Amino acid sequence: MHKKKIFIYFSLIFLIFNQNLFSTENKILFKIDQEIITSIDVENEYRYLIALNSNIRNLSNDEIFEISKKSSIREKIKKIVINDNFKEPKVPDEYLDLLLKSIYQKININNLNEFKEYLKSNKIDYQNVRNKIEIEALWNELIMLKFKSKIKIDKNEIKKNIINRKKTISKSYFLSEILFEISNSDNLSKTYSKIKNNINEKGFDNAALRYSISNSASTGGEIGWVEESSLNKKLISILSNKKENEITDPIATPGGFLILKINQIKKTENKLNINDEVEKIVNIKTNNQLKQFSLIYFNKVKKDINIDEI
Repeated sequence: MHKKKIFIYFSLIFLIFNQNLFSTENKILFKIDQEIITSIDVENEYRYLIALNSNIRNLSNDEIFEISKKSSIREKIKKIVINDNFKEPKVPDEYLDLLLKSIYQKININNLNEFKEYLKSNKIDYQNVRNKIEIEALWNELIMLKFKSKIKIDKNEIKKNIINRKKTISKSYFLSEILFEISNSDNLSKTYSKIKNNINEKGFDNAALRYSISNSASTGGEIGWVEESSLNKKLISILSNKKENEITDPIATPGGFLILKINQIKKTENKLNINDEVEKIVNIKTNNQLKQFSLIYFNKVKKDINIDEI
């Protein structure tokens, strides 16, 4: 009964949104090289974003429209670059199913059939969602192929740190992030002030939707649980001085400036298999480096693509 009420509520939101924000006429909004983005594309993007994070409804119509446009443009650019680099881009169905599972579990949906019903009730095409996930998976594969040789991780150093760790208790953080760039007209202080004001007024997840250039923006910036041992010394030092629900000052990274929020802190007794722990930390560090390469590469290819607003 509760889920039915949620479905009806979202449907009403979509009805009101469509009446006020989008025209019934399908118009071309952008031309990106030989691809186009229409008003229907942006509307579908809105439906998808709010299905993943209902807090987006707390934003103004103009803010929602801008977020949906930017998200649509990012996806179209990635699709163009993927098609330029792969002859027949395709992700195995089994892998796509796993990616979809990780998405619907984040919004407390138990299985694929329930997720399909959830999408249908919110007028979202399941195949369109599957295509979006495939584009992101292919983009990640492309980044791996291009930059795997540049990943620098010292397994021996990681193992040494684990062996020498004297603590019997390990700490983990449940983190959210906002990764942002500085525009030509704004400096760091001015941009951070705008983001912080938005966080104070509407919450961290809404600020992530509006300002973050990370893929995590669509889920309010949520990263999930991160073990302290997988972080670099700078981040450990910064986070160790923060409490739950506090945010960091902007942290300079190769892809922009990073604001982290500590949602929860967890301490657990160490009962580690050293080899398993090494592999886990290597995977986390690898993903973090690939994420940086992804942002840098995206900004590079974006400059070479013609984006015309109609």
